[in-house]
Amino acid sequence: MVTVFSKNNCMQCNMVKKWLVDKAVQFKEINIDDEPQYIDHVKEMGFMAAPIIVKDNVSFSGFRPAELAKLI
Repeated sequence: MVTVFSKNNCMQCNMVKKWLVDKAVQFKEINIDDEPQYIDHVKEMGFMAAPIIVKDNVSFSGFRPAELAKLI
């Protein structure tokens, strides 16, 4: 399962989610604006900007289609 940590009004977050939907990849979205309890978790993972994409032991930030393709 792919997890996407996103924020409101985030163009890259929207692009990641659209890419996943277009490729029929199931994902769980956690909006850190709506669920601020996840902010510390994201920071502990070493990230300071959304979107953060996580699957198993792989995580990265930003809209990176080549990295997204490796997840599926």
